[in-house]
Amino acid sequence: MPDDEILRRKALSQLRKKRVLKRQAQTYFTVNLALIVIWLVTGMGYFWPIWPIFGWGISLSVQSWKLAHPERDFSTEEIEAEMRRS
Repeated sequence: MPDDEILRRKALSQLRKKRVLKRQAQTYFTVNLALIVIWLVTGMGYFWPIWPIFGWGISLSVQSWKLAHPERDFSTEEIEAEMRRS
């Protein structure tokens, strides 16, 4: 496969991941805003929306980190060294 095609596929993959993350972030903010409104309307008290905000936020943070720091390909030297060990 030509290098240009490989780069194109990687770029498309990254763009798809960014689009998915953007949609998930929009959903995160919309749903959590709705939970906060429900909390406000039902008399406040203990701030229970913190749990979905926190849990879901961790998940989005991990996804964002992975997107910003993609795995690098193995170098030829690394592959050859591993082959020699086998």
